[in-house]
Amino acid sequence: MTLATICGIVIFLMIAGFFLVISLVGMMASDSASTKVEDNSVFVIKLNSSISERAESGTIYDEIMNMGDMSGMGLDDLIASIRKAKDNENIKGIYLEGGEASFDAPASAQQLRDALKDFKTSGKWIVAYADFYYQTNYFVASVADNIYLNAEGMIDFKGLGAKGEYMKGLYDKLGIKYLTAKVGKYKSYVERNTLTGMSDYDREQRTAYLNGIWSYWLKEMGESRKVKAEDLNQLANDSIMMFANTDDYVKSKLIDKVLFPEEIKAEIKKRLKLEKDAEIPQLTLSDMLNVKSKKSDDGDKIAIYYAYGSIVDSETTNMIQGGGHCIVGKSTAEDLRKLADDDDVKAVVFRVNSGGGSAVASEQIRHAIKLIKAKKPVVVSMGGAAASGGYWISSPANYIFAEPTTITGSIGIFGLVPNFSGLVTDKLGVTFDGVTTNKYSDFETDLILGKNPEDVMKYMQSHVDRGYQDFLNIVSEGRGMKPADVDSIAQGRVWLAPDALKIKLVDKLGSLDDAVKKAAELAKLKEYHTASYPGKTSWMDQFLSSSSDKKGSYLDSKLQAEIKTLFGDLYEPLMEIRQTIKDGTTVQARMLDDVRVK
Repeated sequence: MTLATICGIVIFLMIAGFFLVISLVGMMASDSASTKVEDNSVFVIKLNSSISERAESGTIYDEIMNMGDMSGMGLDDLIASIRKAKDNENIKGIYLEGGEASFDAPASAQQLRDALKDFKTSGKWIVAYADFYYQTNYFVASVADNIYLNAEGMIDFKGLGAKGEYMKGLYDKLGIKYLTAKVGKYKSYVERNTLTGMSDYDREQRTAYLNGIWSYWLKEMGESRKVKAEDLNQLANDSIMMFANTDDYVKSKLIDKVLFPEEIKAEIKKRLKLEKDAEIPQLTLSDMLNVKSKKSDDGDKIAIYYAYGSIVDSETTNMIQGGGHCIVGKSTAEDLRKLADDDDVKAVVFRVNSGGGSAVASEQIRHAIKLIKAKKPVVVSMGGAAASGGYWISSPANYIFAEPTTITGSIGIFGLVPNFSGLVTDKLGVTFDGVTTNKYSDFETDLILGKNPEDVMKYMQSHVDRGYQDFLNIVSEGRGMKPADVDSIAQGRVWLAPDALKIKLVDKLGSLDDAVKKAAELAKLKEYHTASYPGKTSWMDQFLSSSSDKKGSYLDSKLQAEIKTLFGDLYEPLMEIRQTIKDGTTVQARMLDDVRVK
C-alpha cells in the first residue's frame, strides 16, 4: 500500500508537471503570436476592474485562468487597443459594458473617453450597456452612439463629492499629537492629523477643482447626448437619480432604451448584419494587445517614460506606507540618466501622474531631467495629477502639457511628526532619562516622546522654510518666472489644469499624443516612433526571477493585504506613524490628502 501510494503521488506529479509545461509553452506561444482578427468583429471593453496609468504585471495564475482583464487595466493598453480597433477594417465597432470599474483619477476617465471619441471619427459605432452605471463609468459611456440599460438597472448621477478622514479626535483620545512645520496656507495634507474638519483654504481649492471637473464632464456629456449642460446639472440637483424610474432615464436622455441582456446581443447582431443563431466574433483587451499594429518602428526614437504613484526614497518605504505603484527616486533617476546617454533616443516625453512624496527623491529625479534636457528635448505630459513633488519633477521640462482635468500645482512643503508623550508618559506612565554629549544629540526621541519639543520644532520649521524657498527657485528656473511671482500662486494651492494654464504653470492643454508631437517638433524629427519606459515585467520574467526578489514574498503581500483589510481607512495613517518612527522621513512635497471622488 505504501509503494502504491508513493507511485500514485509520483505519477500525479509527473502528469501535473506535464500539463504545467504544456500550459507555459502555450502561453509563451500566445504571447509571441499575433491575434488574427475575423471579419465583422467587435472589440469588447468591460469596465469591471481598476484602471490606472499602466497595468501591473499579471501573475502566472492570472494567465492560466485568463484573468488579465480582471486584475486591472492600463490606460495605455486601453488607448492603444482602441486605436488599433479604429485602424483595423475587420473591427466594426466597440461594445462597452459598464461595471464596477474604478479610475485612479478623473483625468484617466477623460482620456479613455477622448480615445473612444476619436474612434468614432472612423465612422464605426460604439454601443454601451450596463446593469448599473457608476457616475464615472457613465461619463465614459456617454460618448457611445447608443446607451442601453438593463430593465432593472440604475444610474449613479449626482455630481462630484470629495471627503477625507480627519484623525485628530482619535489621536486626542489616544494621547497622540502631530507636530507640524509647513509653508503654504493651502498645504492641507497635514490637516487630517491636526484638525477635525476642513480648513477654509482647503475648502476653497477643493471646491474650485471639483466644480471645474464637473463642469467639464457636463459639457462633454451634454454634447454627446444632445442635452444642455445646465439641464443635466439640474437632474443631479432635483433628485437622487439612482432611485429614478427607468422611464425617467429615457425621458431625460441619459439612455436611449431599456433592454434585457439577450436583447442587447440581438442589437449587436443587427449592427453586424448577422443571423440570429450566429456567434458574434469578439476581441477582449488581452486579444487586442496581441493584434499587430499598423504603426512602424521606422525613424528616430522618442522615449515615453511613465512616472506614476507616490514619490518615495525606496521600495521599502512604499511598502510600509501602503504599497501600490511608486516612483523610487534613485532608480527613476538612474533610468532617466540612461535615456540621456542613449544616442538612439532623440527626445523624451515624461509622463507624470503623481501627487508627490519625498522631497529628496523629487530632487533626484528633477536633476536627472535636467541632464536629459542638456542633451535633448524633454516634454512633460501630465496625467491625473502632477502636484507638489509631481510638479517639482515636471518643472524643468522644455514644455508641459496637461489634460483638461489634471490637478497640478500644490507648490509647498511640510514636515509632520507624531508626538506620543501624551500616550506613553501621561497614560501609560513610561518616563525617559539618559545622558548626551550635546544639547540635541537625542533630538529625534525628544520630538517623538518628549514633553516639550517646541525648541526642536523651531529648527524643523527653519528647514521647511528653506525647502519651500528651494521649491520656489526650482519652479522659477524651470518656468522662467520670478520667485515672488511663483510664491503668489504657490502656497500649496492645487490648481485644475485650465486655471494652471492661465498662471503659466503649464504651457498647453493636450494629450500624451500632443506631447509626443511637440517632442518631435523640438527635436526636429520628421519620421519617428515611440518606445515606452520602464519596460513592463512579463509573467514569464516573474516566473524565472529569483525567489529572493527584493519586493518581498507572497506571504509578505498576503499578510499586508490582511492587515489592510483589518484596519480599513485607518491603515495608511497607522503605517505613516510607523514609517516616521522607523526612519524619520518627515519632510514631504506632497499634495493635499487623497480623497475619494465619486
